[in-house]
Amino acid sequence: MTTVYQGSCLCAAVTYELSATPKSVSHCHCSQCRKSHGAAFASYGSIPRNALRILSGATSIKTYASSEAVLREFCTHCGSTLFWSRSQGEFTDWVSIALGTLDTPFIPEKQKHVYVDFAVHWYTPSNHIPRAGGCF
Repeated sequence: MTTVYQGSCLCAAVTYELSATPKSVSHCHCSQCRKSHGAAFASYGSIPRNALRILSGATSIKTYASSEAVLREFCTHCGSTLFWSRSQGEFTDWVSIALGTLDTPFIPEKQKHVYVDFAVHWYTPSNHIPRAGGCF
């Protein structure tokens, strides 16, 4: 049986559900992810785009092209980062969910830190989580 995951932005103007379990869970240390989250890193899990359903507040979602190939989506009311996806190339049919916006408990089977070479100097990722590629 598949769990349906619920999520929302900080002000709850945007609510969504996932009909698939997030995969490719990563904690990205690239400057774009750090700046969009205002944190040392951003935690995302990816799902097929057709497994994301916006329940309310679709008109409150703003899209920002942070690079030629990446679109980031956030709530226009509270500024919560919600999703990012590729606008071209491989994996355009997937969307990455900002895991901090999930309201349903989620424990990933696997996770990794990515773009660690770009990490802030005041944080060192745990050594028990693998390090790998990233979200550019």
